[in-house]
Amino acid sequence: MRKAIAIIVLFVATAVGLLSAQEQKPEARVRVRELGIKPGLYEPGPNNAITDVPGVRVGQVTIREDLPGGKAVRTGVTAILPHSGNLFREKVAGAVYVFNAFGKLVGSTQVNELGQIETPILLTNTLSVWDAAAAMTDWMLALPGNENVRSMNPVVGETNDGGLNDIRGRHVKAEHVRRALESAKEGPVEEGTVGAGTGTVAFGWKGGIGTSSRKIPAAKEAGYTVGAVVQTNFGGRLTIDGVPVWREMQPPLARAGADAATAPTADGSCIIVVATDAPLDARQLKRLAARAIHGMARAGSTGSHGSGDFVIAFSTTNRYVMGQKENAPIALVREDDLSPLFQAVIEATEEAIYNSLLRATTVKGEGGRTVEAVPIEKLREVLKKHGRGM
Repeated sequence: MRKAIAIIVLFVATAVGLLSAQEQKPEARVRVRELGIKPGLYEPGPNNAITDVPGVRVGQVTIREDLPGGKAVRTGVTAILPHSGNLFREKVAGAVYVFNAFGKLVGSTQVNELGQIETPILLTNTLSVWDAAAAMTDWMLALPGNENVRSMNPVVGETNDGGLNDIRGRHVKAEHVRRALESAKEGPVEEGTVGAGTGTVAFGWKGGIGTSSRKIPAAKEAGYTVGAVVQTNFGGRLTIDGVPVWREMQPPLARAGADAATAPTADGSCIIVVATDAPLDARQLKRLAARAIHGMARAGSTGSHGSGDFVIAFSTTNRYVMGQKENAPIALVREDDLSPLFQAVIEATEEAIYNSLLRATTVKGEGGRTVEAVPIEKLREVLKKHGRGM
């Protein structure tokens, strides 16, 4: 009788244990600073986001839907607005730096020719860039003051989220673009599996949208701010604050020795949007944009053949107002004083990449494929082992 009771008790205890495991809440997602990692020399702004640059706003729309036949919609739109006014009538200085041109960045040639950005900047998936550009053009043309406009240069970047998203279905519609533009706001920016980062993959783990900022001390360049937003969908060897995380943490497909069709690769893309309130012209902004790629390298990017990597940079300070008859004098940062800004953009980009990974959640998408989020507690252990974090 005692033996029977013991078996029953053991069975109940085991069942309770299984139930507890099944009911276990998903691991809480964090930003990299919550792990005690503070990349670089400079401190972030109050939101540690691109919106710390005064006037910059971000809006996002996430599109998630399960379709018949195992198809899944896992995509979205992220919109970055340099200011709250009519950008066509009050353009900002801008530049595009192309590290590896395996991608589609709508509007980039005119930006580099004229040194101006005249629309918000949209991020989405590869096959939706043209639909997004058309939708934003319609939205811009409808703004008061644009009734007679006959030319528009929408700026739209992309990464390919076809591993998790039914990308051929082109599910980004005009309503999604409008919602992203009209919901844009200042303050904290949602990160991870959101907006244009809903279906992206980075280093074999779930990627996404990330952001960070840096405040340059007043003694160095008048206290200017540099902020970055990233859409991470690239590969390489994940490195965090110098720690070779890739040596001790492999994503599931890599651990399983997956075949070439499904195994993580170094290919993919990364779009980086950089904002600053430092008074820079287009040439200086291109120099600033080029340094952002160092942030990718610090995180472990190898700049592979198939990684389309682009940086879009703008300054909110010097604006080009339509209808202004006289040439307005502009102030510019001296070339000799650009180095702190270069340092700031590297740091902000690096940290934004980490945040995109650590805020992302595991996603099951197209064809039942699942891409796991970086396991936070395991990462914490690896960082501690190397004397980093807390």
